[in-house]
Amino acid sequence: MKILVVDDDREIVELLTIYLKNENFEIVKAYNGLEALKKLYEQDDIDLMILDIMMPKKNGIEVLKEIREENRNLSIIMLSAKSTDMDKIQGLTTGADDYVTKPFNPLEVVARVKSLLRRSHISQTNEEPEEIEIGPLKINKISHEVVTLAGKHVQLTALEFGILYLLASHPNRVYSADEIFEIVWQQDSVVSAKTVMVHVSHLRDKISEATDGDKVIETVWGVGYKIDDR
Repeated sequence: MKILVVDDDREIVELLTIYLKNENFEIVKAYNGLEALKKLYEQDDIDLMILDIMMPKKNGIEVLKEIREENRNLSIIMLSAKSTDMDKIQGLTTGADDYVTKPFNPLEVVARVKSLLRRSHISQTNEEPEEIEIGPLKINKISHEVVTLAGKHVQLTALEFGILYLLASHPNRVYSADEIFEIVWQQDSVVSAKTVMVHVSHLRDKISEATDGDKVIETVWGVGYKIDDR
């Protein structure tokens, strides 16, 4: 699989390249936002981007917005020296799938890359339906497509799709934020509630826009989230 690593610090790019190549990933490198977009447009088979926020010419948030405005489903991990909750929330609400603060352990970044790629290529099993129709939505597990009954496509990130598919494939069942994090992120729950909340909020907004106001996902206060079978 091919990963685009973007950071104006060449040492960081080289460090991540070494660790990711050891895991048999193919690496594409860029050192500013404009170069990142150019590489992305030139190569349509990039599976994941590791994207720094503070960069010259075009910062990471601007790059992220442009990618998501074009409805690309590319998985994106943000890198930043900023570690406050608001910085993380800005990155996640703009469309990032994960957020890593500097300085970081490169092995952790590799683990997150693997986890995110697993979620963006959900394996087919006999226990889970290939397509689910619930409320105003049709959800296809194999193609990762979400379409309204009126035929409008809902463009989601890999993690947003994972949350929607989990809730839709188990209607009326309430999942806590910790459960959602552990199942969708495939990581042990560590301060996961805010991360899940941000992704659910972003997911609801996208669904609401496509369905003229139906957010589909319900909050069960103090417990978690669910989708009713209707």
